[in-house]
Amino acid sequence: MGVHMQPETTHPKQDTRFKPGQSGNPAGRPKGSRHKYTLAAQELLAGESESLTRKAIELALEGDVTALRLCLERIAPALKATAPTITLETPMPESLTETAHAFVKAAFQGEIAPDIAAQLVSAVASVARTEELENVKERLESLERAIKERRK
Repeated sequence: MGVHMQPETTHPKQDTRFKPGQSGNPAGRPKGSRHKYTLAAQELLAGESESLTRKAIELALEGDVTALRLCLERIAPALKATAPTITLETPMPESLTETAHAFVKAAFQGEIAPDIAAQLVSAVASVARTEELENVKERLESLERAIKERRK
């Protein structure tokens, strides 16, 4: 049995993958352009929107659940979140814990929706983690300075 040897290459293998931030088509698809299938479908449906809408309504009235869902989604689309106006006690709570409690209290009193309160408490928790990391960083830098001064 002979030893199978790989042929030697005369040039290094090139990396042909895209690099981060580099695209094969930097300009991309122009804004507002549509796929050819979308354009074809629009052309086929041109002038038929009224009869198709009427048919969807008829099917919904006959009990077709999919047609009914389609009609209802067009009449009353899903609600989107709105930014509530929130007024906290004056003066502002002194701690992040008090701020979180204020949001929970506002939700219990019906001043803001519970899901909004949860998002706000989550945001307060993120701020608390950030502050904690900043404090640890400051303490570490202070210790490092003290150690350097002792060595001198």
